[in-house]
Amino acid sequence: MTGKSQEEVRSLKPNRYIIIDDEPCKIISITTSKPGKHGEAKAKIDAVGLFDGAKRTVVHPVKHKIGVPEIDKRKAQVVSIQGNDVQLMDMDTYETFELTIEEELKGMMEPGKEIQYFEALGRKKISKVD
Repeated sequence: MTGKSQEEVRSLKPNRYIIIDDEPCKIISITTSKPGKHGEAKAKIDAVGLFDGAKRTVVHPVKHKIGVPEIDKRKAQVVSIQGNDVQLMDMDTYETFELTIEEELKGMMEPGKEIQYFEALGRKKISKVD
């Protein structure tokens, strides 16, 4: 089961992951302001949702702790395709499950082919067709 942990904002870097509004997101950029006269430095984080593709921006003090999802990258084999859904079998656990085929991956899958997928916060998404 994948979960989440906490990290200070100052330790985050682009291409890593954070949780914004209960959505796992990939960090695109981080800009840090200088500390003010009475305050501390703040970081502006731009990120994109892994499952919905929506761009999100948050601003937090650099010492603030933020949720970081555990991303579990795995391989699976295509068992069958029914319309917009594909039945997959995990290559390690032999668990079978169904996912909706993303528009950009349609026509690239066929039974017996291997794909890569990831799981974050209990949700799964196909990331690459081998």
